[in-house]
Amino acid sequence: MMKEMYLNDLDRRRSRTGCLVLLGVLVVALLIALPLWWRRRGDDAPPDVRPDAVPAVTETDDAAPPRRTGRERPAPAADDRGREWLEEARAAQSAEQYLRARELGWQILDESNDPDAIEAAEQLLGEVHIELVMTPRPMPEKVDYTIQSGDTLGGLARRFGTTVELIKRGNRLTGPMIRVGDRLRILQADFSMEVSKSRNDLVLKINDRFFKRYRVGTGEYERTPEGDFKITERIAQPTWWRQDGRAIPYGTTNNVLGTHWLSIDVPGYGLHGTWEPESIGYQSSAGCVRLLNEDIEELYTLVPVGVPVTITE
Repeated sequence: MMKEMYLNDLDRRRSRTGCLVLLGVLVVALLIALPLWWRRRGDDAPPDVRPDAVPAVTETDDAAPPRRTGRERPAPAADDRGREWLEEARAAQSAEQYLRARELGWQILDESNDPDAIEAAEQLLGEVHIELVMTPRPMPEKVDYTIQSGDTLGGLARRFGTTVELIKRGNRLTGPMIRVGDRLRILQADFSMEVSKSRNDLVLKINDRFFKRYRVGTGEYERTPEGDFKITERIAQPTWWRQDGRAIPYGTTNNVLGTHWLSIDVPGYGLHGTWEPESIGYQSSAGCVRLLNEDIEELYTLVPVGVPVTITE
């Protein structure tokens, strides 16, 4: 009986020891297999989510862009602001707030990258400027002047660096007579002109800011001279002197100078009108700068003798 009890106890001990040994073997196998399985899982992961495929970002990594939450509104592009300013400028023009429209137009030229907005702003500025200078409307470039004894329109034009025609247009005078004590608004500003032969256009500036752009025709075969010049003479209804010395009076069919002439300090060259509007925009003249008759009349009214003219390729 005792012997049987001893044998049973020995079997139980052997069974327990065998279980412990088997459990130990399983634990060791698991410890060996688990890292291998984890490493294989990392190798099978897609390239963009593997741990070693994600670049480390530190506080000094300037290449890492800030994350958007979806609530931030991106800043409007410069082109969008140009269109917004253009809408405001047109609204100001419609409301006859011409100085406000002008400031917005200049702002577009200075800060916008939108070619369409810039072109529209130049068109608007040309319209606004003509309205401002050829009416009694106030503007920073105008001087309020009370006529004194001995004043004449010609004398006032020379004193303020403008033209008789502009004083009359800007004050709605119909004749040359002025009376002592009357008040005039006279433009006192520096005009300048820039002619581009390649673009066939003329930009008029006032105090070095954009005033208006005009389409022109220039000389064929590069005949229009390049350089810095100035207006030396202003003639309405000009006579055209041919190269052979023959005079072609104004109004004659063969007179090619149009309605007005502005000479520059190169003999025989200047700016003039034309009876051939289809020639505007092309290099087809004998060397002078051609404008539509209504445009040269406008320039004739605006610019006095001495205004600088720069002609470039």
